[in-house]
Amino acid sequence: MEFRNNEAIYLQIAAYVSEHILLGKWPAEHKIPSVRDLAVTLQVNPNTVMRTYEFLQNQEVIYNKRGIGFFVAFNGNKKVKAFRKERFLQQDLPEFLRNMYLLDIDPDEIKIRYEQFKSEHFGIKQD
Repeated sequence: MEFRNNEAIYLQIAAYVSEHILLGKWPAEHKIPSVRDLAVTLQVNPNTVMRTYEFLQNQEVIYNKRGIGFFVAFNGNKKVKAFRKERFLQQDLPEFLRNMYLLDIDPDEIKIRYEQFKSEHFGIKQD
């Protein structure tokens, strides 16, 4: 995983875990990689992964079964989606819309490219 300098590593790992949950790779009530296993996979300190898991636990996305490991919460997908949607709408969308305005990009062009993106990356056919 390539880490960016403009955001804390534990938050970038939280985004990685969240994406796996949203894509259904780690479904509700299933065990996720241990702190040590994820640290090895991402080549980070286990303390950083633990901080990520604590953050996600506070967001009620995952929970800990003592002695067994961490699991995706029953409504973890819903929690992740709500958290990331709000973050996108507050932080990323204003910058995106600003660029659309400055570069004179028509919303219809964005819609076409969005449909192409869904088709190419997720196999979702265009309307």
